[in-house]
Amino acid sequence: MSRTPRTSRTALLAALGLITATGATATVFGTATAGAAAPGCKVDYQITNQWSTGFGSNVTVTNTGDPVSAWTLEWSYAGNQQVTQGWNATITQSGAAVTAKNVSYNGTLTTGGSTSFGFNGSYSGTNAVPATFKLNGVVCNGATQPPTTPPTTPPTTPPTTPPPAGSKVDNPYAGAKVYVNPDWSAKAAAEPGGSRIANQPTGVWMDRIAAVNGTPGARGLRAHLDEALRQKGTGELVVQLVIYNLPGRDCAALASNGELGATEIGRYKTEYIDPIAAILADPKYAGLRIVNAVEIDSLPNLVTNVSGRPTATANCDVMKANGNYITGVGYALNKLGSIGNVYNYVDAGHHGWLGWDSNFGPSAELFKTAATAEGSTVDKVHGFIVNTANYSALKEDHFKIGDSVNGTSVRTSKWIDWNQYTDELSYAQAMRDKLVSIGFNSNLGMLVDTSRNGWGGTQRPTGPGALTSVDTYVNGGKYDRRIHLGNWCNQSGAGLGERPQAAPAAGIDAYVWMKPPGESDGASKEIPNTEGKGFDRMCDPTYTGNVRNGNSMSGALPDSPLAGAWFSAQFQELMKNAHPAL
Repeated sequence: MSRTPRTSRTALLAALGLITATGATATVFGTATAGAAAPGCKVDYQITNQWSTGFGSNVTVTNTGDPVSAWTLEWSYAGNQQVTQGWNATITQSGAAVTAKNVSYNGTLTTGGSTSFGFNGSYSGTNAVPATFKLNGVVCNGATQPPTTPPTTPPTTPPTTPPPAGSKVDNPYAGAKVYVNPDWSAKAAAEPGGSRIANQPTGVWMDRIAAVNGTPGARGLRAHLDEALRQKGTGELVVQLVIYNLPGRDCAALASNGELGATEIGRYKTEYIDPIAAILADPKYAGLRIVNAVEIDSLPNLVTNVSGRPTATANCDVMKANGNYITGVGYALNKLGSIGNVYNYVDAGHHGWLGWDSNFGPSAELFKTAATAEGSTVDKVHGFIVNTANYSALKEDHFKIGDSVNGTSVRTSKWIDWNQYTDELSYAQAMRDKLVSIGFNSNLGMLVDTSRNGWGGTQRPTGPGALTSVDTYVNGGKYDRRIHLGNWCNQSGAGLGERPQAAPAAGIDAYVWMKPPGESDGASKEIPNTEGKGFDRMCDPTYTGNVRNGNSMSGALPDSPLAGAWFSAQFQELMKNAHPAL
């Protein structure tokens, strides 16, 4: 998330034209020159870490003049410093000159308002701090010095200044490593070629009560957190958990049904959420940044798969009537979000589910209802996650929703089918704006699961389709090679997507691999089990479909195991079709 910290009004201090500096921190003040329209600024430039060839910096900009709706900060280096990675600002460099511009969510600065951004850089020789800053053309002069005793070796991840105990940072992924699950990593490494990705961070799924304490072959929550402390070292580390055990779980699917019946909300609270909260609240783990993806594939069902819709199911009608999805999500958000180092991201489906007008707005309103249930508030929601365990392309480059072919809108194509979005990035950013408009925090952050949406390999289009019709144009140019957007189970031809990374786009806290690649979506035939997981025909490659996928073939791989079990053939398929390629 990219929250914008606020400070007290500093216009009076700015008028003094003072410069104060200690160690690796400088506070730089400036006021407008004659004839300017009463702007003013204060810049705090901090070198948060430095080693022999690189450094990390945090910059806080405070507007001490009239309110602005957009800002640009400029400075020049005296040496050969080069910015290599940034977050919470768009940073460009030409020679020694660096320009940082606001992103969509932090451009407005009231009088006294502040915002922060960070970056990592490289250098050789000396690392002198910029002598001059300009905020929207206003000069703020000053200097800072790097740490007097810099480390001799670089940190393994972008450095950051840790927040005070019990406080949350703007974006938990910025400047932090992310936990590598040793259980998943060992399975990945055992696959031919799997060592290429076995060190990637993935989500840890708490998909039943037993998972909290551990099951045969999988460590429990405490064991994961203890291992996370070992991986953390002296830096910052994010642990990603999937909270996934609602009563009557996945009411419109069968492969991922859960252990709790529709009415067992009491067990969900006392046997599942409460024990997780007790572990996360242990002071031993206070130094970890714990990200929760809260109850995927739940709330939108109450909009799209209930009576009055052609996609209705009896199970979803039951869950809407008893309110236990809303109760459960609200309880989880309140209980877990009250812990100082926990960041809740609520599942917000994907564009191929909620991208239509009839689904988009009502789902956003439902998210707010759940976020304010059971004593929770919108402040217990740090952000939302989209495309979790799904396959929607991150960004379709060869067509836009506003395109037309021979005067016919691409929205009429069979693939788009009047959807308002073509990919997950545009959907995530639009959903973020909608959520902010109805009362969520204005600095809300989004996550996009890119674990299986790469769609690379030899069949990846390199340009738009033929202009014969909207269908040839879209189908010939689209990366997403599913038969239908409604197909979700073990999709043939899928590939690993963008590698996990922090702050990759405006409003996006991170691209993540929340679904561990190689873990099945569901069994291709009925398999007796004690986990409550049923057989869904959408996982059967011979299935000819239903109203949810336009009565199309399922597109599923054959011979798949139960949901969550290791599926070697899928793992190999994902590596083969990875984009970017391995």
